[in-house]
Amino acid sequence: MRATHVDVREGEATALPVETESVDVVDLERRAESRAEKQVAIAEIRRILKPRGRVQIADIILGVELPEEARRDIELWTG
Repeated sequence: MRATHVDVREGEATALPVETESVDVVDLERRAESRAEKQVAIAEIRRILKPRGRVQIADIILGVELPEEARRDIELWTG
């Protein structure tokens, strides 16, 4: 199945460039490092989502630095 009527926008999670309650789905890759930034980002997501909208947040936490080869292997990151 191919998605139709899709508009992809890029922006800072703390100041999303879209109107209030205008988005069906948010796909967020975590970038906020501080607790305050995370709280602002969640508030922005709530602001832009339509009622019953959905959000997906990708967050990867590692305790060690990955080798360059692993960082460049898209299969490791997309499953």
